[in-house]
Amino acid sequence: QVKLVESGGGLVQPGGHLRLTCAASGFALGDYAVGWFRQAPGKEREGISCISENDQSTYYADSVKGRFSISRGSVKNTVYLQMNSLKPEEPAVYFCATNVSDYLCSQLSKDVSAWGQGTQVTVSS
Repeated sequence: QVKLVESGGGLVQPGGHLRLTCAASGFALGDYAVGWFRQAPGKEREGISCISENDQSTYYADSVKGRFSISRGSVKNTVYLQMNSLKPEEPAVYFCATNVSDYLCSQLSKDVSAWGQGTQVTVSS
């Protein structure tokens, strides 16, 4: 069964950090560009980061550039999103997804081939 599972969400204080993990089963995540997205209540899902299939390129939304970092794990079939200096306006459900192409990855496009179920991130003091 093809599946993506996110983990690592939780409650963090403003300025804190979390590392999210996207784990794949049933297919090789390394064969895909992988993106991270988030959706806050009442808002559209937005792309925040993506890593290309060959790992040579990473992309970030302006809102997270310099604070978030995407990488593939040494353990196969995982992709991480390191989130630092989290802001009070960033609580959301965070999703990972496999991108259809590196071009769509570079555009942080929501036109993806598979979604995970999401992990909740709460930023509050």
